[in-house]
Amino acid sequence: MRALRVGLTLALGTGLGAAAEGWRRQRADARPAPGLLGRLPVLPVAAAAELPVVPAVPGAPVGGGPGELAKYGLPGLAQLKSRESYVLCYDPRTRGALWVVEQLRPERLRGDGDRSSCDFREDDSVHAYHRATNADYRGSGFDRGHLAAAANHRWSQKAMDDTFYLSNVAPQVAPAPGPDCTRRGAPPQPECLEQPGEVQPELDPHLPKRLCLHRATLPAQVLILEAAGGQIELRSYVMPNAPVDEAIPLERFLVPIESIERASGLLFVPNILARAGSFKAISAGSK
Repeated sequence: MRALRVGLTLALGTGLGAAAEGWRRQRADARPAPGLLGRLPVLPVAAAAELPVVPAVPGAPVGGGPGELAKYGLPGLAQLKSRESYVLCYDPRTRGALWVVEQLRPERLRGDGDRSSCDFREDDSVHAYHRATNADYRGSGFDRGHLAAAANHRWSQKAMDDTFYLSNVAPQVAPAPGPDCTRRGAPPQPECLEQPGEVQPELDPHLPKRLCLHRATLPAQVLILEAAGGQIELRSYVMPNAPVDEAIPLERFLVPIESIERASGLLFVPNILARAGSFKAISAGSK
């Protein structure tokens, strides 16, 4: 691909579904939402809230309506968190992210952001029952692995600080695996990189065996690359949660996007098609 412009990354876990085919076609002609939120691989909560309440029995009245049903509050909603450097969807069950999406631009990799001034900290926007703590990692044998990487956001100290919330962290084996695909052989300016926070590899033979340890995850990244002419290229990787020999080609970790969609519960392809109309999927062995 020629002259790639910018880049975006997303970390995925056990996620939400995308919209139906009819909704996708309708959105294809709509003006895309600006910024990162226009590229998320899920149906926005606001749109879902506008759906009509359907009676369980056809012809029966809808009891109370949505307002009455929510009289004492709803027990939970998707937890979207917008930071200086990324957007995150939090999963309170796993104390981690369903996904994290960040946009990569060459100029954002440079700046005065100083990692030595940052500390991992609890995300106080998450209820105390459901948030990860530094004590969770102490003595666990796991490191705190960034989803939206600190090194991708040197352009601002605040942006780098935001990557140190524990909601943007997944358990990572020590020593850390090799460099991620944003800095190891992938095109230097991806339009969109999307990283799963947790995947279920037992669902698909293309994914490695899942570690059966406390909240252990498999790092997965989906890169949506946009060329200057608007052409879209999709690359999806799953890395082992283990040290990786730098000599192993990055292409060894390419998997079909369907593998990540099935394992994470998220859909990328419908929204990419709705926005771009077509794309080229890069898989192992493709040119």
